[in-house]
Amino acid sequence: MDYSVEEITHHASWVLAIFLIGYVAIVIEELVKFNKAATALLMAIGCWVLLFAEPAESVQRHTTILTFQMFKVSQVLFFLLGALTIVEIVNVHKGFQSITNKLMIRSKRRMLWTSGFVTFFLSAVLDNLTTTIVMVSLITKIIENREERLLYGGMIVVAANAGGAWTPIGDVATTLLWINGQITTVGVVRDLFLPSLLGFIACLIWFTFKVNGEFDIKETNQNQPQVEPGGNLVLILGICCLIFVPIFRILTDLPPYMGMMFGLGIMWVVTDLLHYRYEDRNHLRVTSVLPKVDVSVILFYLGVLLSINALESAGLLRQMAEWLNSHIPNPLQIPVLVGLVSSVVDNVSLVAATIGMYDLKTFGVDSTFWQIAAYCAGTGGSILIVGSAAGIALMALERCSFMWYMRNITIPASITYFAGIAFYLLLSPFTRSLGS
Repeated sequence: MDYSVEEITHHASWVLAIFLIGYVAIVIEELVKFNKAATALLMAIGCWVLLFAEPAESVQRHTTILTFQMFKVSQVLFFLLGALTIVEIVNVHKGFQSITNKLMIRSKRRMLWTSGFVTFFLSAVLDNLTTTIVMVSLITKIIENREERLLYGGMIVVAANAGGAWTPIGDVATTLLWINGQITTVGVVRDLFLPSLLGFIACLIWFTFKVNGEFDIKETNQNQPQVEPGGNLVLILGICCLIFVPIFRILTDLPPYMGMMFGLGIMWVVTDLLHYRYEDRNHLRVTSVLPKVDVSVILFYLGVLLSINALESAGLLRQMAEWLNSHIPNPLQIPVLVGLVSSVVDNVSLVAATIGMYDLKTFGVDSTFWQIAAYCAGTGGSILIVGSAAGIALMALERCSFMWYMRNITIPASITYFAGIAFYLLLSPFTRSLGS
């Protein structure tokens, strides 16, 4: 579906220029006062206008390419819409309150480690986006101070991405490698679990020195609302629907967003059955919940992903991969750089470009190259807030800005990234010998 490199040479530089200008505007959103969603949409439209202006292809060819890219983007958007809506349904029912009461931990450091480990292991079963939405929603009920809440939220983003890197269903980039046969379930779990865990523990140690003291549990409890009618049932059903998404994918081979929409449909029917008889419960029905879902983050994601796909369609991502291949003597440095770039550019596109650059004859199944690529693509997105779906979810739920995240989370996220690579190189011979 992509343009050849020769065909896009004249327009590719302009596409890249628009992307860079738009991205800078998103970064300095607090200064220019333009909403990042508006900037992202204008950036995407500008990139695609230039691609359509390329005379080497017909309008029909351009439309086919855009339709194909929009199909890929829409899957992510519908997944995000479904996940945000399910969580908001539970939130409106005050369903998280029962869990929040059990997770009330007076010590801030103990809360840090507990929520971190829960996120790490939960994201290995669910995807990192859903896990982040659930966990950030939980800490919102516990932590009143916004600065502390953002700090814990940033830690959750790092934990979700690290936890999603060591299973084939925890991160989209890892799933792509799994589907294409570069890694196996046993191999990736066996060789990446300890590096991911130890790298994240190094990050937790960093955060431990940033928090101290205790939460005022008594004051927090006084401000907690009562669970709405059916709240506990909706909580259990919501969690089951989220957990069922990867199971639905395994059972049906349908894309993940179909499982998310299936779960949303179940939630919709059940809540209607619970509340349709009571006029005073209209606020608990999905038709009343939908307006509360933050559509701006979905539009922001639409703009960013379409812009990235424009770069991909213009051949720029492939050119970057080819340049890396010709200028970097040690091939293991390539996935490390890909992971760093994934903090800015979609990791799925970068992994797809890497798959296209090397076949299984060059690097075999479960080779060090592919496993490092899985780890780096999964955890590299934590370095910047726009580098992963988990980070974007934090932006949606807590209005976390790009600059705040970079000042407070980029360093510990980088510690996780490089520590995990180091642990992998040290432990890989041992773990592989256990599996042989």
